[in-house]
Amino acid sequence: MSDETLLDGAGMPDRWQRLWAPHRMSYLTGENRPLPGNDVECPFCKIQSLSDEEGLIVARGNEAYVVMNLYPYNVGHLLICANRHVADLTDLTDSERNEIAELSARAMRTVRKVSNPQGFNLGMNQGEVSGAGVAAHIHQHVVPRWFGDANFMPIIGQTKVLPQLLTQTREELASNW
Repeated sequence: MSDETLLDGAGMPDRWQRLWAPHRMSYLTGENRPLPGNDVECPFCKIQSLSDEEGLIVARGNEAYVVMNLYPYNVGHLLICANRHVADLTDLTDSERNEIAELSARAMRTVRKVSNPQGFNLGMNQGEVSGAGVAAHIHQHVVPRWFGDANFMPIIGQTKVLPQLLTQTREELASNW
């Protein structure tokens, strides 16, 4: 490839080849996120009224549910969401907290069965300042991890390559739940 074909984002020649991920801009600009000035319903409240397939729900409990993350860090990235619209862990009842923990453990067992990850990242971002994309509705992230999954693509290219569609991953996880 000649230097002329290797252009930066402004069209200037450089030595970098880029894999663009413009779908991420939708998330960054607030799509499906109730931000100030953005008249969007809470996606975690809305999802509950959809069919499991349409809402990408893997499983439902009594007080919480398991759903595919629309903007996943890895294949099988799940969110465990309280049914009730509350923001903080301390606002949950003991029963809600217990069910979220139980669903998180079951999610890990199911993902291990389906795709055999070597580890997981689990976490809740409490408050917008901590990185919560939907700060007003508590949710736990369950992110499967594999050795080598953080290669040059996300680190240098700031792009995540996901080898499977969310609908296919949801179907595999739901059928193994």
